[in-house]
Amino acid sequence: MTYRILLLLAAATALAQDYDVIIRGGRIVDGMGNAWYRADVAVKDGRIAAIGTLADRRTARRTIDAQGMVVAPGFIDMMAATSLPLLVDSESAGSKLRQGITTMLAGEGNSVAPQNDRTFAEMNLPAGLRWRTFAEYLKLLRAKGIRLNVVHNVGAAQVRRVVMGVENREPTPQEMEAMKAHVEEAMRAGAVGVSTALIYPPGTYATTGELVELCKVAARYGGFYSTHMRNESSKLIEAISESLEIGEKAGLPVHIYHLKAAGEDNWPLMARAIGMIAEARSRGRDVTADTYPYIRNGLNLGSFIHPRHYSAGAPALHSKLASPGFRTELRAEIESDTTWENWYRHVGRNWDNVLVASFKKAEDKKYEGKSVAQIASLQGKDPWTAFFDLVVASDPSVNPKSMNEDQKHQAMRAEWLSFDTDAEPINIAKATSTHPRAFGAFPRVLARYVREARVITLEAAIRKMTSLPANRLKLFDRGRLAPGMAADIVIFDPDRVEDLATFEKPLAFPKGIPYVLVNGHVAVDNDSMTAEMGGRTL
Repeated sequence: MTYRILLLLAAATALAQDYDVIIRGGRIVDGMGNAWYRADVAVKDGRIAAIGTLADRRTARRTIDAQGMVVAPGFIDMMAATSLPLLVDSESAGSKLRQGITTMLAGEGNSVAPQNDRTFAEMNLPAGLRWRTFAEYLKLLRAKGIRLNVVHNVGAAQVRRVVMGVENREPTPQEMEAMKAHVEEAMRAGAVGVSTALIYPPGTYATTGELVELCKVAARYGGFYSTHMRNESSKLIEAISESLEIGEKAGLPVHIYHLKAAGEDNWPLMARAIGMIAEARSRGRDVTADTYPYIRNGLNLGSFIHPRHYSAGAPALHSKLASPGFRTELRAEIESDTTWENWYRHVGRNWDNVLVASFKKAEDKKYEGKSVAQIASLQGKDPWTAFFDLVVASDPSVNPKSMNEDQKHQAMRAEWLSFDTDAEPINIAKATSTHPRAFGAFPRVLARYVREARVITLEAAIRKMTSLPANRLKLFDRGRLAPGMAADIVIFDPDRVEDLATFEKPLAFPKGIPYVLVNGHVAVDNDSMTAEMGGRTL
């Protein structure tokens, strides 16, 4: 038999195959909260072609044995910071895919677009990589190819920075129109809504009225408002009220990022916050939220300083911090002021409760994973001197201990709450440190809160990771296992799945999630990343 005949026979066999992939014998958790059942799942042309008892005579290019494992829709990360790492380093997708995440929502206060020469100067990008609008950025992303699906918000702080810089003032009428035009371009290009981070300058300078005007533009395109609220601690209830007000006046749904009550004095507020959102929903208000399964949050160390001090920009503040007198004034303010989201008070006024996650400079990497108090001791300084010096030198990312387990349990039981990592995609081979949620958030829910603590059922957890966020994003062909749906699928062992990333050693992939499919492409195969670029911009 000649080589040509062999090729023809192989081609004919491939054409005769019924499916691209058959997943056999798994426990199906369909993403809609239904009790699991056992069945086979067939995939063809990026879609779920069939679910049921598929006889052995049905053929496929690839068969995956899922005996003893759960087959579920791909997980959706409702706050994944930015998609930029996917553009500059495709290996960064592993931090999402290895958790079972097949779709991520990008954009908080900042977003990848719009951009101008001034904002580009603040970014460290490869030479020649430039864009200005969302349409231009998405074109670059599609041309390069991505390994998981991405949905984008346009950041209110980003449009403010492009139009106004970092000034602490209200926009002029002309500036307001320019900002609205940027939001409109983003929505027309495919953004799903406006997002904010109202504790970080310059986002914190935006008034409620300014945000309403921007959200009105998103509302015209069916968008929604996502928010890292103005306060997640003592003014939590007031912050939720502002979020609801923005949604009501702009006429669009509201989604609250990483719902929490930070600071021991404020932990009782979580029950009130959940009740407030539930009551709003009972009145027909479309409001949802997400959370991550950790009691330490993540932010820059400079956020321990009142945001009004950043009105002239971070470099100007850092210059002022050379003055011992100014440091004395700031310390007094931080120790006593309760009129803002004071993170020093939230950690019990204890620098031991503030772990430094990552530094930019190589010579500082030895301090990663240590507290501010420990770093001060190693450097022979008092903690306040070390704090100010660290802010000036690199403003590192930190993980303050600000929450408790009870509020996490309360949040997870809310029917309208989904999950997030609150972390951008990260290449594990290049990173030195991060918050463990970047690699472990979703498997941690399945291991710690479903299997061990039994806070919620497996079916409820999967719904919160799949169809619930898919509905918020209007991805009605995802988040469910049913014929005709997009073939975003995760296969995991419910008895073995576990997050391995810790605060001491955060760069660790989870275990127990051997297979992940993105639009029918096998992205994780037997615990290893493939080269498949199956993702899409949605």
